[in-house]
Amino acid sequence: MKEPRKIILPESEMPESWYNIAADIPGGLDAPLNPVTGQPVGPQDLAPLFPMALIEQEVSTERHIPIPEEVRDTLLAWRPSPLIRARNLEKLLGTPAHIYYKYEGGSPAGSHKPNTAIPQAYYNKKEGITRLTTETGAGQWGSALSYAGALFGLEVKVYMVKASYEQKPYRKLMMQAWGGSVVPSPSTETAAGRKILAEHPDSLGSLGIAISEAVEEAVGRDDTHYALGSVLNHVMLHQTVIGLETKKQFAMAGEQPDVVIACHGGGSNFAGLAFPFVGDNLTKGTKYRCVAVEPASCPSLTKGVYEYDFGDVAGMTPSMRMYTLGHDFVPPGIHAGGLRYHGASPIVSKLLNLGLIEARSAQQLDCFKAAVDFARSEGFLPAPESSHAIRAAIDEALDAKVKGEKRVIVFGLSGHGHFDLTAYDQYLSGRLENYELPEKEIEASLKVVAKMQPVSVS
Repeated sequence: MKEPRKIILPESEMPESWYNIAADIPGGLDAPLNPVTGQPVGPQDLAPLFPMALIEQEVSTERHIPIPEEVRDTLLAWRPSPLIRARNLEKLLGTPAHIYYKYEGGSPAGSHKPNTAIPQAYYNKKEGITRLTTETGAGQWGSALSYAGALFGLEVKVYMVKASYEQKPYRKLMMQAWGGSVVPSPSTETAAGRKILAEHPDSLGSLGIAISEAVEEAVGRDDTHYALGSVLNHVMLHQTVIGLETKKQFAMAGEQPDVVIACHGGGSNFAGLAFPFVGDNLTKGTKYRCVAVEPASCPSLTKGVYEYDFGDVAGMTPSMRMYTLGHDFVPPGIHAGGLRYHGASPIVSKLLNLGLIEARSAQQLDCFKAAVDFARSEGFLPAPESSHAIRAAIDEALDAKVKGEKRVIVFGLSGHGHFDLTAYDQYLSGRLENYELPEKEIEASLKVVAKMQPVSVS
């Protein structure tokens, strides 16, 4: 009997709890620090930004946290998502490897981001909040939160990184269709935005700048909270439905992955797929290799330092210990806008620092070639962010071919590229270029990080 190409779990098999890897990390996590006092952050510091339920999840060390029934019922509109065997890609590569991908592009917003947007909107609604502010890079997160806001009756204000605002007009229209209000960042609507524009009138923006603007507005209004689409512990937690489903699907397939791969910007997509597998490595002695793939033009994991740094340009967020290029680092306007972040999730960073996961970077042209090869063999047009995972999966499959190994590879196809056709037009017409980040830019940015380390941190 031929093995199935697509593995779909029944609705009853969608996880009932999220997996919290903080329960299993050796030595625990380093506490985030108040940006003013330099002391460990307490619930009262986060209350102006988040509902108490999310604050509790942020600091929890419970291994399993139940998914509220209303959240789970909402996620069932597109979950469980399929695990698909990439047989045509395997044939194209002539590899003995088995390649699978977990497809998250079937959500209403077209990516994995609603997995956390839905619970964040739910918890804010329960606490009586009527309005949310946020940032977005390529637009996937802004789209997801606008969608969630429409479902739960919340007003949503999105600060969209200017480079992506100009590159991806249809993402903006999608947010507006769901009732979201979208402005390009940096903007004149906040002190943080005006400061950047005064110093750099032609700034293309960054996620760090957009976060500053969204946080500033949220802190200034009693009816408003801030919502973040990546980096923080509770966001990593919500995304683990991806990996938990994938583990069940591999059991149905009758084999287990050797390599788990996902793209990396702030960390949510990588965490969602990889953390349940890393958790098994920590608690059951399995040997899954888990690989985070980032753009060579914004290489926080591969060229950053593991230090305390702010999550935003203005220094309004807590200082977190993470791999960072420096909070004032502004990456070039590459088309994988969702990966243009100066830092990495504290949990992802801790795992990398302990040698429990791997990280690598990839150039833009190599990633788009992989995306086109994938589209021409498997049919789905990937988001530019997802192309980084495809690039690494292809490289793993070709390595298995050279070595004559039957390697089982799974990667996260975090979203579709239907709103990224401008990028594909530039690639297919030969106008897209790589961007080699000058070392002097990293060195200059890291000097700021070196000056802000707390005395108590070794």
